[in-house]
Amino acid sequence: MVKLNKKSIKSIVKVLLTLTALYVVFSKVDFSQVQSIIINANLWYLLLALLFFNFSKILSSIRLNIYFRHIAVKISEIYALKLYYIGMFYNLFLPGGIGGDGYKIYLLKKSHEVKVSKLINITLLDRLSGLIPLLFFAGLLFIASEFYSHYPWLDYVIIIGVVLIFPLFYVLNLLMFKNYISLFFKTTFLGSIVQLLQLVSAFFIVYAIGYESNLLIFLTLFLLSSVVAVLPISIGGIGVRELTFVYGLTLLELEAGGGVAFSLLFFLITALSSFVGIFLNEERQ
Repeated sequence: MVKLNKKSIKSIVKVLLTLTALYVVFSKVDFSQVQSIIINANLWYLLLALLFFNFSKILSSIRLNIYFRHIAVKISEIYALKLYYIGMFYNLFLPGGIGGDGYKIYLLKKSHEVKVSKLINITLLDRLSGLIPLLFFAGLLFIASEFYSHYPWLDYVIIIGVVLIFPLFYVLNLLMFKNYISLFFKTTFLGSIVQLLQLVSAFFIVYAIGYESNLLIFLTLFLLSSVVAVLPISIGGIGVRELTFVYGLTLLELEAGGGVAFSLLFFLITALSSFVGIFLNEERQ
């Protein structure tokens, strides 16, 4: 028998979970309806969605480079952007391999005298400075949407979370990353703008498929699905994003085909943007 290493097993599990999630999704929606919504989507709105999505990635690379400079890894903003897109490509298309973050660490360690532990720390902080604003905005939209009051206990948890999430993140920085505390406000602010740009991208996708009457619901589910997609259980978040829309819209007794179409279009925009990474020359700074 062929021995499988841990990475291979993880890859197989991710593929199986992704396929299972997609099977469940398309057992609950009409595939021909989803296909029709995607085919008839407004191309100009989709182009705007693509544009704002990439604006968010440009700003994300600027935020990451702030961390790099703090540990004396001096690279240009252009090279930082190249690294970011290369990382996106590895994260999306090679989920079971070295991963985008690992590959960026490898490249920077090869060209700079810096401890791997420092690169790991700033990579984690960069992820958190994006995740915390994502959770905050997801909570705000949840409170403002029709999902509020379906589960009273959850409402209280989310309200408390929205109020405390940034103070708790600051405390976490003081306790675990105090060498980087001087960057907290700048990077957290940039992380918040990144999430707002992604919301604008989602806004245009909603208009592209003609579901603007359910705009707030779709934006809420978009952020919640983005939180779920952070979990390393599927390929590029595909499958779990669509499941979030299916169950979220079903909870409100709404037809789920539009949500699945939205989610697939967002994945296509992400994939198209990430594919740029394969053409970038990562050796040049």
